[in-house]
Amino acid sequence: MKLVMVHGWSVTDTRVYGGLPEALARFAPESLALDIEHIFLGRYISFNDEVRLADVADAFERARQERLQGESFAIVTHSTGAPVIRTWLARYYSQGAQGLKQCPLTHLIMLAPANHGSALAQLGKSRLGRLKSWFDGVEPGQQILDWLELGSLGQHQLSRYWLSQDPVADGLYPFVISGETIDSNLYDFLNSYTAEPGSDGVVRLAGANLNYRWLELTETQTLDDNGRAVLIPTADVIAPACGFEVLPRASHSGSKLGIMTSVNGRSPKPRPVVSRILQCLQVGSAGDYSALCQQMADSNPRSGPRFTQLVVRLWDNEGEPICDFDFLLLAGPDYDPGKLPRGFFKDRQKNQRSGNALTLYLNHDRMLKTAEGCLGFRILPRPDNGLAHYRPVEFRCAGKLAEYLRADQTLMLDVHLTRHIHPHVFSLTGASEQGDFRQLAEV
Repeated sequence: MKLVMVHGWSVTDTRVYGGLPEALARFAPESLALDIEHIFLGRYISFNDEVRLADVADAFERARQERLQGESFAIVTHSTGAPVIRTWLARYYSQGAQGLKQCPLTHLIMLAPANHGSALAQLGKSRLGRLKSWFDGVEPGQQILDWLELGSLGQHQLSRYWLSQDPVADGLYPFVISGETIDSNLYDFLNSYTAEPGSDGVVRLAGANLNYRWLELTETQTLDDNGRAVLIPTADVIAPACGFEVLPRASHSGSKLGIMTSVNGRSPKPRPVVSRILQCLQVGSAGDYSALCQQMADSNPRSGPRFTQLVVRLWDNEGEPICDFDFLLLAGPDYDPGKLPRGFFKDRQKNQRSGNALTLYLNHDRMLKTAEGCLGFRILPRPDNGLAHYRPVEFRCAGKLAEYLRADQTLMLDVHLTRHIHPHVFSLTGASEQGDFRQLAEV
């Protein structure tokens, strides 16, 4: 089996893979026919401002054709390497004649992947360049940084693509292996995100996990007793199942606890991440995949709180983004923002380039204490009056809290509001009704 390794972002040296390639080749069973000669270390440039994620995916395709030609292969990625390969899949093996059935990739094993971005990305290039936990002193490229910012349009598009796929049925077996240990040696005392609970110091478990859900809500003409429009679900899609495991004592990077860089190729025993990767590579059927996914889920040892991520995007009925709005979570049978459980909230970020996207990071275990499992939200969009405006809206999911918000997962929420146009915007008058109509604009 040929194995390609794809590193994370702003890496400048293939030594970042540590002893992982050597350990995999050394402990691989003979049935895999895996040895050091079959391992290619991916190299790509991500610290240039002009380079986009799609550019890297296109460059990977050229490198694949040159080096691997038509041969099948497996991939192990780290961090941003996962979005690179998933973007490559979306660009070259989307639905149609060139679907995943035609793809030469057999196994996609993602270590600490930034599939739904990273909270660190909003800090900016110069600050991130000082964080050795991810960038090793290299200033990151701006356009890939934009993709990684929570709630980016690029993440939204890639996640929507993945929802329409059935990788296991097409012979592609995806896995996510991540950690939630913070390496104190890599903690940045000026940035609390490097010690954020439910993360590995860089990527949240909910941001790594490819088990996620997309819910689309649309405004109706029905108004509640307070004059707010009622939202109803118009689409509800769960992502294809993906193997997911949280490894104990694994951080994003670092020679001591890094999920990849801490592996010693000369160790007499394989580290847990090495053993699990080799198990993933041996999966050869849907039955094998399902069994290993269950084993990975059962082995997740959790002692601390679990978190969930909610990404809200607001659009009008013309498909235009709505960027000015207030978003209030509601809880309890009365759907009161004051009835949310204490300590439920951890973080929120509004995307700097997609102003209609808001990401909330919530304590899942605390949210489960919401009275009667009732959760909802209210949106107050602006402008809320005038010739063109939006109505306040509300959504209630009685008894479905545990269904929509799941531990270590992301809920993508697209909300479509109606743009209300006042009749004064355009009217026809008779010849006898001539006169100044500027006062009609004062509504």
